[in-house]
Amino acid sequence: MADKRDYYEVLGVSKDASADEIKKSYRKLAKQYHPDMNPGDKEAEIKFKEVNEAYDVLSDSEKKSKYDAYGHAAFDPSAGGGAGFGGFGGFGDMDFDIGDIFSSFFGGGGRGRKNGPIRGDDINVRLTLTFEEAVFGAKKEISFSKIQKCSTCSGSGAEAGTSPKTCSACGGKGQVRVQQRTPLGVMQTTKPCDACRGTGKIIEKPCKDCRGSGYTRVQKKLDVTIPSGIDDGQRIALRGQGSDGKNGGPAGDLNIIVSVKPHAVFERDGYDLYCEIPITYADATLGAEIEIPTLEGKQKYSIPEGTQSGTTFTLRQKGVQYVNSKGRGNLNLTVNVEVPKNLNSEQKELLRKFAESCGEKNYTKRTKFFKKFSK
Repeated sequence: MADKRDYYEVLGVSKDASADEIKKSYRKLAKQYHPDMNPGDKEAEIKFKEVNEAYDVLSDSEKKSKYDAYGHAAFDPSAGGGAGFGGFGGFGDMDFDIGDIFSSFFGGGGRGRKNGPIRGDDINVRLTLTFEEAVFGAKKEISFSKIQKCSTCSGSGAEAGTSPKTCSACGGKGQVRVQQRTPLGVMQTTKPCDACRGTGKIIEKPCKDCRGSGYTRVQKKLDVTIPSGIDDGQRIALRGQGSDGKNGGPAGDLNIIVSVKPHAVFERDGYDLYCEIPITYADATLGAEIEIPTLEGKQKYSIPEGTQSGTTFTLRQKGVQYVNSKGRGNLNLTVNVEVPKNLNSEQKELLRKFAESCGEKNYTKRTKFFKKFSK
């Protein structure tokens, strides 16, 4: 865990950053390091994965809370919890069950019971979509592996015609108590039963297909419908499609995490679209009917006479459709006046005459600026 960077540092945000700030920073970095924008760049690929991992935690309120409390250790199953007991001192020869201490804090034994209901693992699948697929929706086939009950033994782990027996060493509890004398006194702990490995059952004739585990890993394919308007970093949760649970526990979920390729023309922010359009000096001065891009294709749009560079025009209801709704965002077009280059002598002379004919009366911003400057 020592080589992992702080998730807030990865996204470049403070610990008190809002959800919108976290999302905005993620989208910027995800686009910057996206594999499609950096073909063959291994360093960019590593950073892209790092950014997605950080956002997966900080965008989820429950995961974020755990991370803020315990750091990376909150998601590391091999990490131990807290400091040792040496700092407490003064236990003398007291006889106590350290398992009961863990139980009072966490609602169960330090390691949990293997013979109780256990929910199946969630499965995360990353799905890359084109910009158009995300905007208009699509049908996609995804492949993933999951743990499911063995079809041969129906999850019992025992060979056909036989069944597991209750472990005599632990009486089917899956746990046994042990005592150990330490400098702090006699400590009693609970640990998984060695005879049954914490399951509470003994399988004398294991199933050959699952080797007694009752579960096998299988490859699955699933057709999923991607809703119109889904955005980069969002996820689709398919309840109960994850790995099977154990001992009567429910199955986990299949989470499809969406990654959207950048578009050549449009920038997306939520359901709004943004686009920069270069126009000529003459178009801006005289006004013109120009061709603009929309999600439905090209269309004509009239810009007024005297349009200034940087002016934004908003087309209502021309943006991205809201997920599971009929409403749409807006399309925002920002025009930038392109100053002509490489003029010949005749063109330069004509431009000088034009400038002289205008004088200062046609440049109100310039006139006001220099009046302020001269004061």
